[in-house]
Amino acid sequence: MARLGRLSETDRDAIRIVQDLQFPRWLDQVTATGGCAHPIHLAGATTVRDAATGEILHHYDTRREPGERILVRCRNRRATVCAPCSHTHAGDTFHLVRAGLVGGKSIPAAVRHHPRLFVTLTAPSFGAVHRTTTGGARCRPRRGAPRCEHGHSRGCLTAHEESDPLVGQPLCPACYDYTGHVLWHAHAGRLWKAFTDNVHNHLAARTGLTRTGLRRSVRVCHAKIAELQRRAAVHLHAVLRLDGADGPTVLPPAWGTSGLLVSVVHSAARAVRLESPYSQAVGQYELRWGAQLDARPLEACDTADGPDADAVAAYVAKYVTKGAADALAGADHRLKSLQEIDAIPATAHTRTLMRTTWRLGGLPEFASLNLRAWTHTLGFRGHILTKSRTYSTTYLALREARAEHRNSISQSSAADNAITAREWRYLGSGHTPGGALIASGIAQDVARNRAVAKEELTSRKREEL
Repeated sequence: MARLGRLSETDRDAIRIVQDLQFPRWLDQVTATGGCAHPIHLAGATTVRDAATGEILHHYDTRREPGERILVRCRNRRATVCAPCSHTHAGDTFHLVRAGLVGGKSIPAAVRHHPRLFVTLTAPSFGAVHRTTTGGARCRPRRGAPRCEHGHSRGCLTAHEESDPLVGQPLCPACYDYTGHVLWHAHAGRLWKAFTDNVHNHLAARTGLTRTGLRRSVRVCHAKIAELQRRAAVHLHAVLRLDGADGPTVLPPAWGTSGLLVSVVHSAARAVRLESPYSQAVGQYELRWGAQLDARPLEACDTADGPDADAVAAYVAKYVTKGAADALAGADHRLKSLQEIDAIPATAHTRTLMRTTWRLGGLPEFASLNLRAWTHTLGFRGHILTKSRTYSTTYLALREARAEHRNSISQSSAADNAITAREWRYLGSGHTPGGALIASGIAQDVARNRAVAKEELTSRKREEL
């Protein structure tokens, strides 16, 4: 007992769980969620009856479960919040993006012959920052005056590696345009909308069609992902695909080529010019895309001459699971006060961006932007991933297909004319300290087994080649 008294609260709670008579069933539930870090607790019942006779074909309720509840995945996309669920979300994203490139999941395989681009749009410069260099090159060789008006060096002669914490930090915080950075983030959605409108307008002008005539000939669909760079600025990766007027089932006209689409993307991005609301405190900002823009044709997808569709889809899936803490050492939840910003283990650059977002959110001219609610994302108010309706399948369809597959295994004998009655209620979420420790171990085992299986599959493919 003396030894038990020296145990931590987490250890004592873990021992309590393990000694419970229903521990094996609780462990089965946690294992079924893949070690989900914040599982949802549900109570209720499901009854399947034959529609003709009323006979009960299947019945399940939680009254005999540990705590009279069942655990289901939280389905959070952020790896920093729940690694097991983020892996599932990344897999769904992979299939969603890949289907729009090569078909599958209700999208015809013929889309691989449509003009497709992988586009990257960046934010403009808000001030000089330290950057990663290769081959021993210096970060920022000095040009002009050696120091800025605040006394900081205008250059950096260091060769930074990717892991260097200085990368992405401003050379002079006083010179950095934090207000412009936040306002650009707040209008990133409008910038994307203006870009896509310009794509249609410029495409119509190039082909001699009216906007209405263009929409009767082609459709431009997309899947877009937002990524935060080391300088804490958002840039967007997007897959653009040109379809015929009836969507992915029809090829576009002969004039609809990847070369034309690349040219239109560049001119459409350069033409975007928006203005922020005027403020007596900060003035008015012109908002535009950064000078760095990449539009890469994917005509050679799945060949040795170009990017592989799996590689593009995996690249997008990788970034959709990143939380704010990955790129910013920031927060994965909304902040309620300035004091919370000081408690975040972030860089001074990130905290200054958060404080700027909070300050601008208090100005009446920016009330419509609701900036304080988005302080944790530095003013960026968009979704991490968005797509056109006709690009490919949806997350909901993928989840329903997965659930249907699982139900077909567990209830393979259910009649076709069965009626299902469900009655469920929410009880809470998360684990106790000891439960979180056990779930973490399960999640690590799942990740380790997945890595081993992936390595074996890669080795097998190499041997076959």
